[in-house]
Parts: sequence; C-alpha cells; structure tokens
Amino acid sequence: MARAQREVTAVPEREQWSGQVGFILSALGSAVGLGNIWRFPGVAYESGGGAFLIPYLVALVTAGIPILFLDYAIGHRFRGSAPLALRRLGGKLGEGLGWFQVLICVFIATYYTAVLAWSSSYFVFSWDLRWGDDTTGFFTGDYLHAAGEPFTLDYVPAVAIPLAIMWVVTLGILAAGVVKGVQRANVVFIPLLVIAFVVIVIYALTLPGASQGLNEFFTPDFAALADPNVWIAAYSQIFFSLSVAFGIMITFASYRKRRSNMTGAGLVVAFGNSSFEILAGIGVFATLGFFAFQQGVDVGDLEGLTGVGLAFMTFPAIVSEMPGGAWVGALFFGSLTLAGLTSLISILEVIIAALRDKFALTRMQAVLGFGGVLAVVSLVLFGSTSGLTALDTIDNWANNLGIVGSAIAMSIIVLWMRRRGPELAGHLSALSTFRVGRLWTFFTAVLAPAVLTYMLVTKIIDLLVNGYEEYPTWYLGVAGWGSVLIMLVGALVLPQLRWRHDPDRFDAWPTNAQLNLKGGAR
Repeated sequence: MARAQREVTAVPEREQWSGQVGFILSALGSAVGLGNIWRFPGVAYESGGGAFLIPYLVALVTAGIPILFLDYAIGHRFRGSAPLALRRLGGKLGEGLGWFQVLICVFIATYYTAVLAWSSSYFVFSWDLRWGDDTTGFFTGDYLHAAGEPFTLDYVPAVAIPLAIMWVVTLGILAAGVVKGVQRANVVFIPLLVIAFVVIVIYALTLPGASQGLNEFFTPDFAALADPNVWIAAYSQIFFSLSVAFGIMITFASYRKRRSNMTGAGLVVAFGNSSFEILAGIGVFATLGFFAFQQGVDVGDLEGLTGVGLAFMTFPAIVSEMPGGAWVGALFFGSLTLAGLTSLISILEVIIAALRDKFALTRMQAVLGFGGVLAVVSLVLFGSTSGLTALDTIDNWANNLGIVGSAIAMSIIVLWMRRRGPELAGHLSALSTFRVGRLWTFFTAVLAPAVLTYMLVTKIIDLLVNGYEEYPTWYLGVAGWGSVLIMLVGALVLPQLRWRHDPDRFDAWPTNAQLNLKGGAR
C-alpha cells in the first residue's frame, strides 16, 4: 500500500526565481553566449553589412520572439522541465520531444565546456601575450596539439586541467540551487560581462583604423537582400542566439511564480540579447579595422572573421599589436568565459531539471551523479588532441539539425496535432501586459516552421552531398549523424521508463476565462 501511495504522489513543488529581475538576468545569461561575440559580427558582415539588420530584425519579430513566447507559455502553464511540461501538454509524444531537447543539451554541454577551458586559458595567456607572433600555430599546435587523425586518446594537460576546473565550477553553481546558484551567478556575471565588453568597445573605437572596420560592418549592401541565403542566415542567427526550442526557456519559465508577466520579460530578453550582439559587432569590427590598418590591407582581406578562428587566432594577433594589449586580451577572454559560463549553466539546468522530475532525484544527486558522468565524457572527448575536430563536428549537427528539427517538431505537435495554440495564447494574454493572438499563432504555427523546414532540408542535403570540412565519411557518420541518432533513440526510449512521481498530478492552472475574470497578472 505504501508503495502504491508513493507511485501516485504528485511531482514536488518547483523551485522559483526570487522575482522578475532574477529571471530576466538568468534568461539573458542563457541567450548571451559565445555566438553573440564570435558569430554575429561575421554573419552580419558576410550578409550585407548594415543591410543585414533588416532581415535580422524581421527574423527577431516573426520567429525569435514568437517561439520564445511559445517556450515561456509551455513551461509556465505546465510547470515542468521540457519532458514533464511537454508530456502534460502532448502525452508521450510530447515527452519524447522533451527528451530530444534534453539530449541536445547533453551533447552541447560536453563541448561547450571545452570552449570555456580554452577561453579561461587564454585569459591567463593574455597577460604575457604567450601566443607570440604565430597565433594560429600556437592555438592548434602549441596549445591544443591538434592531431591530423579525427580521433585520438592522447591527452593534453594544458587543456584537460582547465576543462576539469570549469566542470567543477559549473557543477558547484548548479548544486547550490535555482536562486542561490543559477540566479546568483547570473546576477553577478551578466553585469560584469556587459561592463567588460563596454570597456573593450570604447577602447576599440579610439584605435586608428576603427572607423574603417565600422564602415565595413555597417555599410549596407541592399543587393544582398535579394539573396534568400541572407534571410536564412538572419533566421539562423536569431534562432540560435535566443536559446529557444531546446528546453532552456521551458525550464526557466517553469521556475517563475504563477502570476508573472511573461511577454514583458520576453521582450526585455529578446531585445537585450540583440543589443548585446550589435555591441559585440561594433567592438569586434572596430578592432578588425585597427588590425587591417596595421597590416595595410582591407578588412575584407583578413581571415578568420567568425567562430573559433576569430576568437583564438585573429583576436590574439590583434591584441599583440595593440597598445595595452595585455589587459584588452584579458578583458576579451574574460568576457568570453563569462558569456559561455552563463550559457553552460542554463544548458545543464535543462538536464538536471528533467532528471529530477522523471526519477525523483535530489538536486545534489542529479548534479553530482549525471553531471559527473558528463564531465568524464567531456574530458575523454575534448581533453585530447582530437578535441577540436570533435567539437566542430558535434556542434554542427546538434545546432543545425538537432535544434532546428526540435523547433519544427514542437510547432507540429503543440500547435497542429494537439491544437493547444489558443490555450497557450490565452495563458500569455491573461498574465501579461499585452495580448497575443492570431498573428502570434501564424508566426509560430506557419511562418517560423516553414522557414526552419527549408533550413533543415537544405542543411541535410548539403551534409549528405558535400560532407563537412573534409572530415572522413566514417567519422561524420559516428560523431555527426550518430549524435542525432542517439537523440532520436533517447526520445523513443526514455518516455517508456516509469515516472517516480505521477506526472499528470500537479496544481493545474485555472482556465483562461477564469484567469481573465481574476484580472490577469498585476
């Protein structure tokens, strides 16, 4: 009898953010990450410069914000991690999608920590400009000892040690809880990140050649707007930057108090994230302008304007030629570490929350148990001489196939199959400062999934036909397609495991009509 009673108990009450500011800073901590600093400036430059801001803002309004609101509505109304909230909304099919999102986070967490290890190491290297004159050779050779073969077990202590330290720091923050750990870290780190990057931008604008870089960044090429790939690039940037459709915002919204303004907070997060991206673009291209001026070339002739190349090859070379380069490098790599750390915390919180909901684990059990396993896997894969190859491959498949596929599936299951759009729109409207209705439904149910489906199909065809970065086919099959296969298998298997609590017993919301009668959020 006691066992039967335990099996039908409701999922325990959720932790909650202390208030609106804590939630907004935590959501910003998730959204503002590595992609804001090293991806947006290069994408904007390659996609029409100043003209790119037009499709970028269109994508923000028609896809980024609507899907962000969808995540918020699901997490807040159904009060659970991604698998739990989506199960309450869409049964086992919804739960499977939730576990697919959790497994995306599992793969991303393992390699994201490696980038934090690199950036924290480069924070130390900045003080004596240890990379010397050949920054590319130092990064791939002296530091990573990057191997020619795609998989090795030759470990690099200079990478493995900071990697282990970053895992200890991150798991320690998560173990402290939602408010004392996740929220407190973001309340400290996000203001520090903004202050540090503003200092970098102000200094960069004073350098000779900065105006040349800003001209390259902002000069509009309106002819680029006729290229569909520019619009796809805009939707891609917005989509990946806002941390939507892979469990983070569902989980974070589930920690909000019952009467909370969801849409107002969402707008602050969306526009705050985009503002930081534009700030990053100004800072990065001002420094690139200085570097081009020093080299006597045009900015367009420089190599490594995005991604790992920009952060760990091009930027160190720029720092070496700057007056006061040591402290500029320290600020840059310190900012990169803070931005990555706040995002990593949110990624891992998705996993921790899902495990606690499904298997009735304490926070400490989930963090130290599964978090410890992930740390070991991360050290094995990314602490070796083949870590750069593994990171590049898994990142490409997890982001371009996993997250995009998840967003499409969420739209189909939630809005088309279960037809929960009006309920979710009513929930947001009843609790927030402005109403969402048919336009929001059109964006989330029609426009966004149509654009994302085009992106997904195009990417799959490209990967099948052209491969990726000249890596061996067998390796792409294992590390790339294999990652997605594991996500799909997990999405099928994990919903079949028994819940330790009854997932369908929770303090359900009143109907939207009842919420409206009570006056909504105040």
